[in-house]
Amino acid sequence: MQNLIHHCAGFVRVLLAAAVVAAAAPAYAQSFPTRPVRMVVPYPPGGANDIVARLLAPSLTQQLGQNVIVDNRGGGNTLIGSEIVATSAPNGYTLLVVAAGHAINPALYKKLPYDTARDFVPVALFGDGAYVFVAHPGTGVASSSELIALAKAKPGQVSYASSSTGNLTHLAAELFNALAGIRMLHVPYKGGNPAMADLLGGRVNVFFSTVAVARPHLQSGKIRALGVTTPKRTPALPNVPTIAESGLPGYAVSGWYGVVAPRGTPKAAIERLHAVIQVALRQPETKERLLGIGVEAAEASTAEFGKLIDTDIAKWIKVAKPLNINME
Repeated sequence: MQNLIHHCAGFVRVLLAAAVVAAAAPAYAQSFPTRPVRMVVPYPPGGANDIVARLLAPSLTQQLGQNVIVDNRGGGNTLIGSEIVATSAPNGYTLLVVAAGHAINPALYKKLPYDTARDFVPVALFGDGAYVFVAHPGTGVASSSELIALAKAKPGQVSYASSSTGNLTHLAAELFNALAGIRMLHVPYKGGNPAMADLLGGRVNVFFSTVAVARPHLQSGKIRALGVTTPKRTPALPNVPTIAESGLPGYAVSGWYGVVAPRGTPKAAIERLHAVIQVALRQPETKERLLGIGVEAAEASTAEFGKLIDTDIAKWIKVAKPLNINME
């Protein structure tokens, strides 16, 4: 009998604790934030991640009633800024602005200073950034199917630029190689602009470029668009077909952007942050400015964003494994 009473008392304590937590959650959501929120960008100023974060920050500041500060912590291929957030207090006041590369790093490093899947929780997807597969006119191709035919006729002789080994411009091309059953020659550069410069000069044949870098050269006719990487056409380049449409069914790569928080961040804080980000993304001016850099504002639940990250981690590990890339 005494054991039963003790057991019941323990059960009651558990119920009371749960009730306290449940009661505290709405209160936390209403009071959060009470001080500035920091969005860590793991890149130097001026890149797409930085631009996206700074586009959204004023609206978030207005809605939250607290300053949302963009803090650039570049270096180490995003590892420095990412580790800062992974080891920060999980209270909603320190966030990490991430891109598709966040899900690529587990495929490139045998040992990261954090666990990408375990040490972060999704907050919100900002947008879907299409890359555009472009070719020098001298290559003599106008579609993905024509490029595949050329590469099959000349194995290893068609060259593709990347803005660095192991990033999305590299792995997007290797995914293309794998799905098409071809072998193109990889020529890595230190950044998208040097890669584009050599494409314009005809020193390489093709390049998976950001829309922002490629668009002025597409408009001038100096390069040709073979297709965009996303599953559907992008409003940023509405007349350019997808790669899946133009010769390689099933091909899809998204250069997405979003924000994550340290594991253990209260659900109420995540829900509040997610809600204000959705409001910011729905503003016509924000949508237009994002499209200016080739990013289509996206609406997704935190669960959907988390699934996207997990899917991409698995996909890029599969693509990178045969390449034996080691960024240690």
